[in-house]
Amino acid sequence: MRMLTLAVIGAGLRGTGYARLAREGGLAEIVAVAEPDQDRRADFAAEHGIPAERAFADWRDLLAGERLADAVIVATQDRLHLQPTVRAAELGYHILLEKPMAPTEEDAAAIAAAADRNGVILAVCHVMRYAPYTTRLKQLLDEGRIGQIMNIQHLEQVGWWHQAHSFVRGNWRNEAESAPMLLAKACHDLDWIVHIKGEVPERVSSFGKLVHFTKESRPAAAADRCLDCSIEPTCPYSAKRLYMDCLADPARHYWPLGAVTRDFTEDGVLTALREGPYGRCVYACDNDVVDSQVVIMEFADGTSATCTVTAFGALEHRKTRIFGTHGSIEGDGETLRVHDFLTNEVSVIDALATGGASAASGHGGGDGALLEAFVAAVRDNDPALIPTDAQASLATHRVVWAAEQARHTRTVVSIGKAPHHA
Repeated sequence: MRMLTLAVIGAGLRGTGYARLAREGGLAEIVAVAEPDQDRRADFAAEHGIPAERAFADWRDLLAGERLADAVIVATQDRLHLQPTVRAAELGYHILLEKPMAPTEEDAAAIAAAADRNGVILAVCHVMRYAPYTTRLKQLLDEGRIGQIMNIQHLEQVGWWHQAHSFVRGNWRNEAESAPMLLAKACHDLDWIVHIKGEVPERVSSFGKLVHFTKESRPAAAADRCLDCSIEPTCPYSAKRLYMDCLADPARHYWPLGAVTRDFTEDGVLTALREGPYGRCVYACDNDVVDSQVVIMEFADGTSATCTVTAFGALEHRKTRIFGTHGSIEGDGETLRVHDFLTNEVSVIDALATGGASAASGHGGGDGALLEAFVAAVRDNDPALIPTDAQASLATHRVVWAAEQARHTRTVVSIGKAPHHA
């Protein structure tokens, strides 16, 4: 059977990670790349044996002529998803699109319409749905182990250092440049809750703001950069400690250190912290996204769910409590504790998570399972193998946008009955 071919637009963390999983798993051959950063482009092309004529600085050049591959991975920055995705659909590429689909409902709807209009398979990378943990949990719920789901409590601990890295100093710090925190980081989570419950909520409210990582919270003795700061040794958000400690751990060279510098030496890291954005004091950045947020959802049957996203914890697997009429389940991303009300017994089930919670470790096996599903769907021309298609993802993105509207207006927002499935 002929090997599926993939082109990659955006050779950052996610594009590189998906391509590497596809190649190492024997799922697909990577045959073209578009990446504006010359060094990243060269490294990516060398890793995958891509000839110079198929390594492009601009996605428009990759998509200028005839199709170069069966499918394309679009993993650009959030606000750059619309044009390459629509163009790829028009050319007949099947598409693996990194989440979020787009920062606005208008752009996301245009992407979904392009996929439908051109009859291509489009999978949005809501990798949490694909993780073995989720599959096992969903199986228990569908078997009726806890009866009707009455309430879901879901916690996403971003991680104190991850918040500082990505959402205070990094690419997702500023809503105008990227997207709201809830969309950029936690559209995964609201999509997952919809999947677990089996329906989109009818009403949503939300609370949250930027509280801690502000100039008002800045200690009096703090300097603008960690390398110049007298209180750096006692600051939990020290860039010097975080990134210098990464040097001794090659696993962390890929992420988070790879976002800071490509020179994995002490001098290289210190230069990057002296000159680049990742060396800034967390209380002296141009960030404006929230550092904690709560979303409250009500479903048509009167049941409810909450999602808490917070910077102030360890970077760990999500934690969820699901309360039903016949029992309850507590999950931590690795094991599931099932309490049966009839027998009053608690069963502990291994959910077969593979890898850690972060993107660098594959989201507990979700990244690999997503790629396997996408390749199978394209190979067999079977869109039903993709649970996060364009319309399903658009429906759960609408929950995010409704929550953001509710947060800004301090209201409860009703979600329209747009076509969707859970």
